[in-house]
Amino acid sequence: MEDHAPKIQTEADTCRELVTPKLVEAGWGHAPHVIGEQRTFTNGRIIVTGGRVRRGKQKRADYLLYYRRDYPLAVVEAKELGLRAETGVQQAKEYAEILGLKFAYATNGHRIIEIDYTTGIEREADRFATPAELWQRLTAATALPDPTTPHLLEPFNLVSGKVPRYYQQIAINRVIEAILLGQKRILATLATGTGKTCVAFQLCWKLWSSRWNRTGEYRRPKILFLADRNILVDDPMAKMFASFGDARHKIAGGDVSQSRDMYFGIYQALSTANEDVFRQYRPDFFDLIIIDECHRGSSRNDSNWRAVLDYFAPAVQFGMTATPLREESRDSYEYFGNPVYTYSLRQGIEDGFLAPYRVHRVITTVDAAGWRPSKDELDRFGRPVPDDEYQTKDFERVIALRARTKAIAKHLADFLKGTDRFAKTIVFCVDQEHAAEMRQELVNLNSDLVKQYPDYVCRVTADEGAIGLTHLAHFQDVDKPTPVILTTSQLLTTGVDAEMVKNVVLARVVGSRSEFKQIIGRGTRLKVDYGKEYFNIIDFTGTATRHFADPDFDGDPARIEEVTIDDAGETVDTVVETPPGIEDEQADYTVDTTETDAGQGEILTEPPEEPRKFYVDGGDVEVIGHLVYDLDTDGKKLQVVKYTEYSGRTVRTLYPTRDALQSAWANPDTRAEVLRELTERGISFEELAASADQPDADPFDLLCHLAWNAPLLTRRQRAEQARKAAQDLFGQYGDSAREILTLLLDKYIERGIVQFNALSELMKVQPFDRFGSPSEIATRHFGGIKPFKEAVSRLQTALYQ
Repeated sequence: MEDHAPKIQTEADTCRELVTPKLVEAGWGHAPHVIGEQRTFTNGRIIVTGGRVRRGKQKRADYLLYYRRDYPLAVVEAKELGLRAETGVQQAKEYAEILGLKFAYATNGHRIIEIDYTTGIEREADRFATPAELWQRLTAATALPDPTTPHLLEPFNLVSGKVPRYYQQIAINRVIEAILLGQKRILATLATGTGKTCVAFQLCWKLWSSRWNRTGEYRRPKILFLADRNILVDDPMAKMFASFGDARHKIAGGDVSQSRDMYFGIYQALSTANEDVFRQYRPDFFDLIIIDECHRGSSRNDSNWRAVLDYFAPAVQFGMTATPLREESRDSYEYFGNPVYTYSLRQGIEDGFLAPYRVHRVITTVDAAGWRPSKDELDRFGRPVPDDEYQTKDFERVIALRARTKAIAKHLADFLKGTDRFAKTIVFCVDQEHAAEMRQELVNLNSDLVKQYPDYVCRVTADEGAIGLTHLAHFQDVDKPTPVILTTSQLLTTGVDAEMVKNVVLARVVGSRSEFKQIIGRGTRLKVDYGKEYFNIIDFTGTATRHFADPDFDGDPARIEEVTIDDAGETVDTVVETPPGIEDEQADYTVDTTETDAGQGEILTEPPEEPRKFYVDGGDVEVIGHLVYDLDTDGKKLQVVKYTEYSGRTVRTLYPTRDALQSAWANPDTRAEVLRELTERGISFEELAASADQPDADPFDLLCHLAWNAPLLTRRQRAEQARKAAQDLFGQYGDSAREILTLLLDKYIERGIVQFNALSELMKVQPFDRFGSPSEIATRHFGGIKPFKEAVSRLQTALYQ
């Protein structure tokens, strides 16, 4: 009798014919229990190589098993029937741990291995557990009271079209679990740009819709969203929280309406100089208080704003921050406790949800060597400048050097002219006056564009008020070309959602690591459809280099360059071996007590009443060298290396010997893997050839030269050697075939080995197209596609013998 059983050959066959039926049999796939097949949960890291961008591999689960639409319980990793089920265990565990799941399965369709994190047991099972069985195990392990679980299982609000990402779902569920278990102080740490506002909204929506409250009554909760700046509450209230409709209310101007459910407020409005507005609400009025950017002072024992949290002590208080535990953020952790969930900057970049960045370290002569006034030197207002050695941390605080500001502005203007003059750029200055001076210099250096776009460069500080906020709104609007450059000091360090920022410029020292992370967070937001896939940090103070050297910093740069410029802002060739250190590492210039910007306003033309700082308008400042920084092999710290040195070291790490590299490179199949590994480590052959000043070198020879100091051959020399080595190959074919192989070598001389990677496309263009179509060339001149590929493969092998 003929066997009509389906032939299972691939993983997809195994899933369709064996795995899915067993899941359905266990009760998955029947409402409300959902089977999610082939669910991608990361976007794939953005890899920048030689200015070109590509995506790394996405993470995708074969199956996610949902107890409810938005509540996954388990992940299933399936392997094809011919493989052992054990081959999927490691990946199943990896995905379960990333997704915060307590159950994972690995299967080949016949055998099932279950990993249960609630018991720590891994065993072979005869079937998949049912939804009820897994839910019972989970609630028993977490000790969640059964009456409270509807709050956890309440669906997300998907009206906005934004489905919470996997890490946001974990954060939301972890916070709700903590609330349901009676925890009163809760903390979540999520990197800037990863959607803390989305987490807050969905958390509020689930609790509000399911009528959770502290007392267990049948009513909707009273929730307060609290921050320290209007921009941090106005934007979420108007946009993300719009679904709450008339339930929203902002506490401002003494308006203390108590008939709403979703309240928004800033500390300054709740506690004014004349009145504690918050005391007009009962201490137990709010069920939940969400504190955005909670590291910014409200949890400190000596903070004026701590009184607000202390007064509303009966409420559950949930703090959100982007700052991991450091000495400067210890107060937040002591007040709220350890975070129930952490999603780091490094993980966000690795998952492809945040933009990677390149760091350009630019050093002026006065930052490298310090500045000392000449004898009896007077400042702008005729005041004697105290004789001292002034360093980077003193500039614009103790001594204002106009020439330094000019040099920085000139270098930035040239950088934009060489890249993209309409790339959105934020320049962080020391104070408002410095921001005004920087704006003026940048306006004059870009006068050609300012004629057409009067607001090409704007200052946005506290002094600008509503005008500045209008500039900021236009800067944030992806469809408005200007403003392009904003100068600021403190006002834009946090809470500004500007997805199109491509350049973050540091013209002031940022001593606080938390503030530094907030500042670079201005650029980490992705906007791929508008061409924003990575951004630059242009550092004139050494801030970035020092923070990246911190072993606890959780976001590694794609590349760091160090450039020196002269007094005209031009890049010069002198190399500075090591950048100067910043003495005051713990200096924290964050303003967290008011909503205003630090420092004075416009450029002073009259001497200040008090000698706030000295103003020196003369002198020359130059910019000096070019170094590249990269992480060491352990990924612990940055070390100063040239791009060529980094490439050679990377090759030696991947391939211990020249023979190992040659073996992998000569084979067209394994060469693709070599190229992939090098690309993922940021090595571009075009950029490498330019850095080594070897435009005609074969990529393989260039790598060997940099890694082992091997002799360099040009592509022409390799081609001549290949012609001699492959005489037997050429002798096998007729005139046309030999001519085609010769033309391939000519193309290799012209363009390099990459030409062989797209052979069928290459055969369609001149001069190959005169021999016929790709299939005709293979069949007519080489006896078929397989013999043609073998001939080309042998030719490539001859190139690298």
